Amino acid sequence: MLPPPGFYFENDFYSYSGRLSAGTQTQFGGAVLANVKVEARANFMTPTWVTPFQIFGGNLAFAVSIPFGTPRISAGAVIAAPRLGRSFGLSSRDATFNLGDPIVSSFIGWHAGNFHWQVGGSLSIPAGAYQEGELSNLAFNRWIGDVFAAGTWLDPKIGLDISAAVGFEINGKNKDTDYRSGNAVHADLAITQYLSKEFSIGVIASHYQQVSGDGGGGASLGSYKGRVTAVGGSIGYNFSVAGTPVAAHLKVLREVSVENRPQGTIALISLAFPLGHVPAPAAPSPAVVKR
Repeated sequence: MLPPPGFYFENDFYSYSGRLSAGTQTQFGGAVLANVKVEARANFMTPTWVTPFQIFGGNLAFAVSIPFGTPRISAGAVIAAPRLGRSFGLSSRDATFNLGDPIVSSFIGWHAGNFHWQVGGSLSIPAGAYQEGELSNLAFNRWIGDVFAAGTWLDPKIGLDISAAVGFEINGKNKDTDYRSGNAVHADLAITQYLSKEFSIGVIASHYQQVSGDGGGGASLGSYKGRVTAVGGSIGYNFSVAGTPVAAHLKVLREVSVENRPQGTIALISLAFPLGHVPAPAAPSPAVVKR
């Protein structure tokens, strides 16, 4: 749901911990690995500008996300590493703090009574601190495009929010590893109940699935199509600091069905607030930018 025209800021702290079964091989940074454990702690800072300009009656908005953090990859065995010069058969571990690829987004949002919707696109630019030869990289070193549509039905009288989003991800090629990731579809659903103007609880579900296989000379495991379904819950709390409304959310999801990906748990802590004075929206949750 797009807020009124103005400037906003959102900070998202992302935590993930997962692993692949010992008998499943996967690929990171040009190396084929087995018995893999993945951990990531990353922060995303996102300023957003909702402009007063309208397109077909909807407000145009722009956002930029800057990620930084430390992904950790540990493998019980290195099966093949033609580009890394690592010893085969031995365990390996990488944990590197670096700057991820910046993500620029543009979207248009409309409102009609209790129904709010938007369409947009995002582009991940390979300009982060990618380190060739490392298993652990927050930067993907490839162009990634995403087009999406999202809608929210929110009834302020009963405090019920039903939101859904669908998107299509288009992946480019990592030239350093000669690896092209397949394209994918993704969908998200959130049902939130506001218990008061301050507190909310909800259930969330997410699905991601590749529709085309991986490719390129570095794709040692073939098409390796990935798929993952996750379910979980959320808690929200709205408060004010020096007259500025702040929305805080905690989301936790457990990956329950996985193919060719690690299986684990995701936690996301978000804080969002307007920069400067913005008229308060009619919805129970102020200054929340949902994408």
